[in-house]
Amino acid sequence: SSGINAEYGDYGRIVLTTDNVLHSAERVQNTPSRADGINYEDERDIKIIGCELIQASGLLLQLPQVAMATAQILFHRFYLVKSLVIHNYEHQAMAAIFLAAKIEEHPRRIRDGINC
Repeated sequence: SSGINAEYGDYGRIVLTTDNVLHSAERVQNTPSRADGINYEDERDIKIIGCELIQASGLLLQLPQVAMATAQILFHRFYLVKSLVIHNYEHQAMAAIFLAAKIEEHPRRIRDGINC
């Protein structure tokens, strides 16, 4: 048995191992944003601003630090596969904080996030 649920195919479960937690240096350096023409420094600066936005929003929403850190990880992982050129960092930061609050069992209403 391959361990894959036949009903859901390859997407029926999440498998988290040390093989898929860390990304190779090549993947981190060759992001979709870089392919779309954003240089390393600009990409880094936008990601820093996004993380600062997540931190500030988390404080306003009175979330624990673990939820803010989870949101920042989600934010960075999103931009490993999507481009900053196409996806607005502010929208993604707010989506990450909303999702992380739920993951860490400190849910907030969407309206609360919008009002931050």
